[in-house]
Amino acid sequence: MLEKVDLTKKMDKKEYKERMPELEAKLGRLQRECREKKITVLIAFEGYGAAGKGLQIGKLIQALDPRGFRVFAVKKETEDERMHPFMWRFWTKLPEKGRIAIYDTSWYRKVMADRFEKKTPESEVPAAFESIRAFEKQLTDDGIVIIKLFLVIDKKEQKKRFRKLMESPDSEWRVSKEDLERNKHFDEYEQINEEMLRKTDSEYAPWNLVEAMDRRFATVKIYNIVAEAMEEALEKAGEAARVQAETDSWEKAQKEIRENLQGQTKLQDSILAKADLSKSLTKEEYKERLKELQKKIAKLHGELYRRRIPVVLGFEGWDAGGKGGAIKRLTEKMDPRGYVVNPTASPNDIEKAHHYLWRFWRAMPKDGHIAIFDRTWYGRVMVERIEGFCTEKEWKRAYKEINDMEQDLVNAGAVVMKFWMQIDKDEQKRRFEERQNNPEKQWKITDEDWRNREKWDQYEEAVNEMLLRTSTPQAPWIVVEGNCKYYARIRVLESVVEALEKRLAEEDEKAGQKK
Repeated sequence: MLEKVDLTKKMDKKEYKERMPELEAKLGRLQRECREKKITVLIAFEGYGAAGKGLQIGKLIQALDPRGFRVFAVKKETEDERMHPFMWRFWTKLPEKGRIAIYDTSWYRKVMADRFEKKTPESEVPAAFESIRAFEKQLTDDGIVIIKLFLVIDKKEQKKRFRKLMESPDSEWRVSKEDLERNKHFDEYEQINEEMLRKTDSEYAPWNLVEAMDRRFATVKIYNIVAEAMEEALEKAGEAARVQAETDSWEKAQKEIRENLQGQTKLQDSILAKADLSKSLTKEEYKERLKELQKKIAKLHGELYRRRIPVVLGFEGWDAGGKGGAIKRLTEKMDPRGYVVNPTASPNDIEKAHHYLWRFWRAMPKDGHIAIFDRTWYGRVMVERIEGFCTEKEWKRAYKEINDMEQDLVNAGAVVMKFWMQIDKDEQKRRFEERQNNPEKQWKITDEDWRNREKWDQYEEAVNEMLLRTSTPQAPWIVVEGNCKYYARIRVLESVVEALEKRLAEEDEKAGQKK
């Protein structure tokens, strides 16, 4: 791609002054329209050092309402960022719907400058590309506009600009040793950039190469690229609204058909049906094994912290399935400074204004810590699917989005496990009635719990599909037979102990091989 860039392109001052007022007014109008339509825009500035990213960002925002955008300068990872998965710091920087985020360098740093400087090992580069592609696909599928700009100058011009910056004490700090090193090995860095552009150029998030030898030409081109992308997004939003209006009645009819046929369309090989709910433990067996396992958990927790291994545990299950009891026994002997339990309720207004995975990425643990989720991101393919809180297209694509997110966590070194707490319908009814009749437990039961129970068959079908599509060797689902609470709690603890011991043994084996 880079070899085809014509770096001789220029624009004279007169033409620039004639075109800019119209472009500025247009961009300001498009910003307002995108905000009204809740269209989020991400603008990533990448390119060679001294190509003018900072200057062009400054030019671009002159046309924008400052209340509607934010600029992020993405520099070297902080210590906190290094202790999280690669994409964590970008998920947490996503703006609300209708706003604009501008990135002075972006998620591409890992496969550009960091790769050149050997901070990103070559063994990690393929996974990093995959994470980037998945990130951009997830966001654009959710209606977010991603505009990627790569500013191009040649080696001679870059060296000239570096020298000019270094001549003044006020600007010499802007040229780092790493900048000079990349100029010295310009051809090598160009090859890295070329591979990056080729592997991450897509229909949903294409690269725009900007000839930046002449700054006036670059400014006008950037304005045009951004304006065209926003115009296209507004056109798509209008078309989508028209299509949605036409299909609402059809979807409603299809939903009624599915509900009428419920029970006839279950997966032939039901995963939940295989759970042996007769499994149980006596109170004495439970107490003995609980004490032993909690002691192991406490020891393993300390070892995980020492070795900086993050852990993500997700709990799902039927209402009254025993999630809270299992989590309580799991954490009882853990150091409270090293774990967080995240109860997941219905999304609030701020969370609704972001991609549905945003609130979960924000809660992911740093290295050495444990994040436990009492209900998880799987709500998208269960309650949101069944209650119509998202479209069929959205929940169907969520399986891959979730698998990609969990793969990112695994690539960052995390242990990822998901538990489905399985009970039968009779046991659920018994527990509901027990809660209703116990003043100290009445807060645990709501009218919504009873309403959900009426849709048991629909949930069962959705859960079976979820388990089938999202259980992977790297992030497995464990169906916990839960009619006996004692058995269920021990099964959870045993599974966690087994997974953590296995991971630590693998770390020991790797350390031994290095020696």
